[in-house]
Amino acid sequence: MVDETTLSRYLDDLPAIYRQEAAGGRPDFLGRLLLAFEHVLTGVGDPLQPGLEEILDGIGEHAEVVMAGAHRYFTPGPGAPDDLRAPADFLEWLSGWVALTLREDWLDEERRRILAEIVPSYRRRGTPDGLKQVLAAFTGVQPNAITIVENGTNWPPHYFEVQVKVPSLLDLARWRGVLEPILDMEKPAHTFYKLQLNPSATMRVGVHSTVGEDTLLGVPV
Repeated sequence: MVDETTLSRYLDDLPAIYRQEAAGGRPDFLGRLLLAFEHVLTGVGDPLQPGLEEILDGIGEHAEVVMAGAHRYFTPGPGAPDDLRAPADFLEWLSGWVALTLREDWLDEERRRILAEIVPSYRRRGTPDGLKQVLAAFTGVQPNAITIVENGTNWPPHYFEVQVKVPSLLDLARWRGVLEPILDMEKPAHTFYKLQLNPSATMRVGVHSTVGEDTLLGVPV
């Protein structure tokens, strides 16, 4: 415990005039004032309230152990054992390092996959191949299922079309709700586009037809 007569060791580093005893035997005001800073910065030996220097000294004693496993916090590691990848509650913080906003409805494995794939795609940002990589990373759709068409006949300048093969006619609105925000965020600012969703399985009379899967009655979305 630090009693009210204890003065800061910081006084020893000041000129002698600041170390003169106070009149009337009262505790030195400057020494008590500096004690507050010493408590916070250096520490006064109180195990319940260590100072910054004491905290750093404690970290130093365990630095080798801490740093030995630090690399895993920066490894999303989709599919890897838990002890070789970042903890789930660290993924949100890790996404901030790569300028990525994680959707709330993504599962942990989806978050890990996207974090692992998003940085390589940044190298081609602003190009058709880069846009395909980002769309694939965010959605899980294979890059070969995404086609970007530029410079069509009689098209206006800076216009392009994105064609994406989706599993079925179901949830087209959900697919559009996922893909369009990504396109808006990743496309060059001066461009505009049209998104076309193409079900990978379509109805062929006498060959393949599944109502509710590749056949939809009603107005197209």
